Formats: sequence, C-alpha cells, structure tokens
Amino acid sequence: MSTELHAVTGAFGFSGRYIARNLLDRGRNVITLTNSLHRPNPFGESVKAYPFNFDKPEKLAESLSGVSVLYNTYWVRFNYKTFGYSTAIQNTFALFETAKKAGVKRIVHTSITNPSESSPYEYFRDKAIIEKNLIESGISYAILRPAVLFGKEGILINNIAWALRKFPFFSIFGEGNYRLQPIYVNDFAILAVEQGEKSENTIINAIGPETFSYRDLVTEIGDIIGKKRLFISVSPFIGYCLALIIGKFVHDVLITKDEIEGLMDDLLYVDAPPAGNTKLTEWARENASILGKQYESELARRRIK
Repeated sequence: MSTELHAVTGAFGFSGRYIARNLLDRGRNVITLTNSLHRPNPFGESVKAYPFNFDKPEKLAESLSGVSVLYNTYWVRFNYKTFGYSTAIQNTFALFETAKKAGVKRIVHTSITNPSESSPYEYFRDKAIIEKNLIESGISYAILRPAVLFGKEGILINNIAWALRKFPFFSIFGEGNYRLQPIYVNDFAILAVEQGEKSENTIINAIGPETFSYRDLVTEIGDIIGKKRLFISVSPFIGYCLALIIGKFVHDVLITKDEIEGLMDDLLYVDAPPAGNTKLTEWARENASILGKQYESELARRRIK
C-alpha cells in the first residue's frame, strides 16, 4: 500500500463514498473530513474520520497534516434554517486556506456546469466564487464540473422515478426542452482519483455520454420502469408550488426556484466531450426493479443521528 495520504470530504455520503472506495482500491491511505461522525463508517478501520472543525483551524490543520491530495465534495444544495450558501462559502475558503498551510499538494474540487460570478442564481454564482478562490490559492487544482450525478444513492433520478410511480401524471416546467448530461457517480469518482494523480491545473466538464432534454429524460425513465405518464406543462411558479406541497408530505425540499430556473436556462448542459462512459439508460435498466421505489430525502440524510 502507498504511504501517500489522501483526504476526502464526505466519504460517508454520495460522491465522496465512491471517491474513497476508488482510492482504497488503488491502495491509497484515506481519511475523511465529515459532519456525520454519528453515521456508521462504511469503510470500517480503513478510513479514519475527523470532524471538519471549520471554526478551529488548528484542529483542521492537524487532521490534514501529511495529506497529499484533498478531494473536496463539501457543499449544500440549498439554503435552509440550519445551513446555507454563505456559511458553505466561508467554510470552503477556510478548508482551502488550511489545506495550503498544512502542506496539501493538490485539491480536486467538485463544482457545477456553467458557474458564473454574474449568474442570477445563487448556487451557480457561489460555485464560481469558490472556483476563483481555489484558482487564486496557489495550490495545484483540478476542478470537476458535473451536471447531474446518478447512482443507487442518488437523489434526482431516483425521485423522478418515484414521482412517476406515485402519481398518474408528471408536471414539466414549460416545454421541457432544456438539457441535462448525467454522469454515473463511479465514473465521476474514477475521474476525480485520476486527476488526483496529476499535477497540472485543469477544469473539466464532468458529463456523461448521453444528453437528454428534461422531457425525454423523464420519458426514458418512465418507459424503463414501466410507468408511462401524461405530461402536464406548468409554469415555473406552479411547478414550484406543487413541489412545495409534495415536499410537506415527504418532509423535504424537492426542488428550489434557482434549480428550476437554472435547469430551464440550460445550465446543466455544456458543449464538451463526455468524461464518463456509463449510460444512464443502461444503468436504469439494470436497476429498474429498485429505481424510485423509495423517496430519497436530502434533509433526512442531514438529520440522520
């Protein structure tokens, strides 16, 4: 086994778990920084867990001591009463600054497609601010920009399937012609680990091999799980209100205004070659029996004790 130490944020979560697994498979020593020390460690003794300690930089630096590469997946999907973008920005700045002081040689950072400091959408704007901070930090970096991640633990694709199973119709924002390029989470993890082994600064659009319009994506999923549904075109406002109502019943935030508007502005599409090989349609067929059987809650994952 290599003596080089790699740190993954959120290795008990979604993409972080796959990154950690791929590192272990390559014989790397791995630690994780997490807010979820209460969760069962899926890696047992193989991955030691440390708290983020964003407010205790000396403790954070101690955790990062000896780390060569940091894989950062830390972020929040929306503003909520217990977390928000502004805090996430401050925490990420602290993470990068402390990593530099601790001697981390490279950071592989998860961003989003089409970030922009001038974006009207806070999520995409703040992702651009984070990218700029990393680029200006002086640390070697690879910035990965996925559109949508899918996999057994994923939320978006699963919950589309859940809604198709649950309701006799499916609401589409507008005409549904805006595009998405989902990438399989393990393909993304492999890309991240490969970039961790390099030294040149790079920004990669981490997209999958298939491009869908939103309407076609939902149609494909419905066909695969045997739940063809009537589409009802609604305005973004009506669609958001429907999501709020359903969210009350499942105790979650289904989708935010920024997510709806960013989706409709085609921000989950880029004109770039694919970075992953796994097709969503093939993966969905292989997992059709379980896809969407249960609702996947963002807030529930954060509330697990």
